[in-house]
Amino acid sequence: MTYAVTGSAPLETRVLIAAALTATAAATPVAGLLAHRAAVRAGRARDLRIDTRRGVDESCFAPIGGLDQWLSIRGEDRANPVVLELHGGPGSSNAVLAHLSRSWERHVTLVRWDMRGTGKTLRRSGAAGQGELTFDRLLSDAVEVIEHVRARLGVARVVLLGCSFGSALGLRIARSRPDLVSAYVGTDQKVFDGGRDTTDHRDVLERLDRAGKKKEAAAVRAAGPDQRTWTAEQFAHFNRFAAATDPYTFAAMKSVVMKSLWYSPLHSLPELGTFFQSFLVSAAVLPGTATLDDRADGTRFDVPFFLVQGARDLVNTPARARAFYDEVQAPAKSFTLIEEAGHFAAYRRPDLFLDLLRTDVLPTLTTTR
Repeated sequence: MTYAVTGSAPLETRVLIAAALTATAAATPVAGLLAHRAAVRAGRARDLRIDTRRGVDESCFAPIGGLDQWLSIRGEDRANPVVLELHGGPGSSNAVLAHLSRSWERHVTLVRWDMRGTGKTLRRSGAAGQGELTFDRLLSDAVEVIEHVRARLGVARVVLLGCSFGSALGLRIARSRPDLVSAYVGTDQKVFDGGRDTTDHRDVLERLDRAGKKKEAAAVRAAGPDQRTWTAEQFAHFNRFAAATDPYTFAAMKSVVMKSLWYSPLHSLPELGTFFQSFLVSAAVLPGTATLDDRADGTRFDVPFFLVQGARDLVNTPARARAFYDEVQAPAKSFTLIEEAGHFAAYRRPDLFLDLLRTDVLPTLTTTR
């Protein structure tokens, strides 16, 4: 049984939704699909409950940068270190992955944030109410979120967990505001070089040509290799093509992200549509990243520095992340490859990521309260 998925979502997105629903329905009659979803969601909601005496499970809209932005704070012991996760995309809320990171919350207090233009923040005020959508605005918002979390939880500093696009924000905060950050952890690390390296453009073109995707290849050729000239739409198309032609990343999008979204107890059916709208709205941020240059900004960090990459990631390649890591000077650092994983490496193997947190990251932390 297959399902038709329509609407304004890009083709690759519609394919992913259809694949997730088809996989879900493989052992479930069509008439029982929503009932099966409800049962799984109820089970996941039970698994997500935090009922320890010193635990915290809060979600709210906080006034960040003049806009109500959604925050979630979860952990089994308020005395644990605080980890602020900066999601990818832009526009890719990690709130749908909450069940995968449940074990992390026994060891850290995990704070999630739907950035402006994303998820519940987008749904709260609508696309027209998101205000300025630029990289600098998101960076300023992120610092304000840290200040809010510090005040709310009574901590001096937080561990920054930067995921894909969010790692670009995390790098800059960890470098410039060590007074707010106790350690930096980047996964699917994005490294900008001011547009000098055009191998991504070449590699995506080669994969599209091999797959016979003539229309998509023509669009990438027309955009040219210089990202500094791209429009928001061209950035969004390129990012989708890069993910769709990366077999490990595409598989993770189906089996990890789409299934998690479908069964998320934190998201209603209408919010599933908002999840995909977020990518379209947040694409406005991308042209402002074309001239970013991480090496020019500096490779010295005054906080412990950790990178975690999928060994098969063709979107943010481990080779590029490793080359940057090798130049980093930090009080402590480590580089970890997760084998047989592409993008979304930490969520493809949340058990291995937790091992990294417990054995490498947390022992480096000094008192943060």
